[in-house]
Amino acid sequence: MHLSFHSLALFTAALFLLLAIIWMLAPTRLLAAWGVGFSNTAGLVSRRAAALYAGIALMFFLARNAAPSATSDALVYGLIATCMILALLGIYEFAKGRANKGILTAVLIEVALCLLFLLPMSLSDLV
Repeated sequence: MHLSFHSLALFTAALFLLLAIIWMLAPTRLLAAWGVGFSNTAGLVSRRAAALYAGIALMFFLARNAAPSATSDALVYGLIATCMILALLGIYEFAKGRANKGILTAVLIEVALCLLFLLPMSLSDLV
């Protein structure tokens, strides 16, 4: 299955916008799903993370029509690094008992997003 950068960028923009909205307006939902209690500190960090998710959403939406270039590659590599770090942190927090198995859903989504972006790159390397 090959997805174009355009399709992946739109999907990523929508996903990250949804995450931004949830982290901004309803962080207790995600935290509860992970078995993490809400506190003023968690709320502060959640809202600040929401701003980062919104920025990533905007970058991918604005870049959706970008031709293959060093710039689009930079966006992709940055997203892959971000998602892999988040996935590793999720596994770490789960292993340490600071989050329950609910965080593994986020980990799977992060890994899947990496693979979706890596697949077109690896296919183009084969040609």
